[in-house]
Amino acid sequence: MSHDAVQDGEGGRQDGSAVGLKPNAIGFVDALVIGLNATSPAYSLAAVIGPIVALVGIYAPGVMFASFVPMLLIASAFYYLNKVDQDCGTTFSWVTRAMGPWAGWLGGWAITMTGVLVVGSLADVAVSFTLLAVGLDGWVANDFVRQLLTVLLIIVMTGLCVIGTELSAKVQNALILAQVAFLLVFVVVALYRVYAGTTGFDSIEPSGSWLNPFGAGGAALTGGLLLGVFIYWGWESAVNLTEETEDSATAPGKAGLWSTVVLLVTYLSVAVAVVAFAGTAFLAENAGEEEFVFAQLAGDVLGGWDWILLLAVATSAIASTQTTIIPASRTALSMARRQALPQHFGHISPRFRTPDVSTWWVAGIAIVWYLVVNQISTTALFDSLTALSLLIAFYYGLTGVACAVYYRRHLTESVRNFLLIGLGPVVGAGLLTWLLVRSVMDMSDPANSYSGTSWFGLGPPLVIGIVISLVGVVLMVVWRLRDAVFWQERPGVADPELVHATTARSADRKER
Repeated sequence: MSHDAVQDGEGGRQDGSAVGLKPNAIGFVDALVIGLNATSPAYSLAAVIGPIVALVGIYAPGVMFASFVPMLLIASAFYYLNKVDQDCGTTFSWVTRAMGPWAGWLGGWAITMTGVLVVGSLADVAVSFTLLAVGLDGWVANDFVRQLLTVLLIIVMTGLCVIGTELSAKVQNALILAQVAFLLVFVVVALYRVYAGTTGFDSIEPSGSWLNPFGAGGAALTGGLLLGVFIYWGWESAVNLTEETEDSATAPGKAGLWSTVVLLVTYLSVAVAVVAFAGTAFLAENAGEEEFVFAQLAGDVLGGWDWILLLAVATSAIASTQTTIIPASRTALSMARRQALPQHFGHISPRFRTPDVSTWWVAGIAIVWYLVVNQISTTALFDSLTALSLLIAFYYGLTGVACAVYYRRHLTESVRNFLLIGLGPVVGAGLLTWLLVRSVMDMSDPANSYSGTSWFGLGPPLVIGIVISLVGVVLMVVWRLRDAVFWQERPGVADPELVHATTARSADRKER
């Protein structure tokens, strides 16, 4: 069901032959690494550990474990949908097939906008922490220099995305190795100093009770989940590369699933080390510092080697700057070749076999967004990042429902199908919908935003989310009036031959 041919009058064909994405460009391990890096583990941890501890105290690791559950359930939906439809547009393609073109288009729009909102922030963090690691603290405070370097980094990482998926994978492999090594050093040293009693903080020896997400009460758990669930976002980048991955029917989906598991282990180990070393009081008092909590702890834990932790966050953000572009650009490509967007966005470079036009468009819009919101206020960028949770919960939830709907004729064939393809994804979608509603309620109060200011009586993040949604609806209607081809598609169900063929292949591998 993959769509390799791109119908593009200007460049989608060369010498009469179809130009598609390069098949078998990467393997399972490469896809796994890309899925991991897209979440930016070190940066995500640094950004949320303080606020979560402020809410739930020592039970922060437990909240991170609870946050993992809906992500695993949605990852299961991605795995099973990819088995019957290997399309780089993922949610856009699957929701269109299961629930129709209107829902599919909105799902695709949400994915592309998440890339636009977050790329600039990731690059900004990468630049800031790299400068801190090499002792150029003054440059971080210089807005012009920092923003210039941020734009240059986005351009460089976008260029790597265009030049080729294989090169991108090699860069990602190097970055994840560096990031994991840096975090491992931090965890080992921090825990050693806790047990040695040389922290200088009100340290606490780790306990198994920290993994209880209900330890701080239901209200605190809800607030923690609103923060914790989204640190897992991004693993689906592995599945967006399905058309370029070996064994495309199963490897990308498995990479997505395993990404969430590896992230869980990483987050729990670092969270335990941070809470044990610094204690809850310090983290709660510095919750407003976001990712710079790690910068504050780096010197206390590692002394003169503090640059190790700073580089961990920097490499994390650099890697994610590149991988976050992938879902947005591949989704735009998929939408264009289904005529849900202008065909120009479906152009694939004949030389590099990557979606060059959509990739540069995503990067260009992201750069403009980054520069504009920085001119609005110093906190507008953070408010736009908060709005991400609305878009993420929306398209993840859509995917979970689409999985059950698309497979509806096969859910009663076995208990496994009912639980993993039907009930699990629907429960995951329900949890994310609940978090979406709670997020809207919280964001409606301006006091809950970074700036604390009111836009039209609401919090800036909610206004940003509403505007992005309305712009998407308007563009969708305009394109529907201009070109109705895509809207002629009708919802369907999973092809029984594809469902049973993938099952048979899995059984055959086990026998071997």
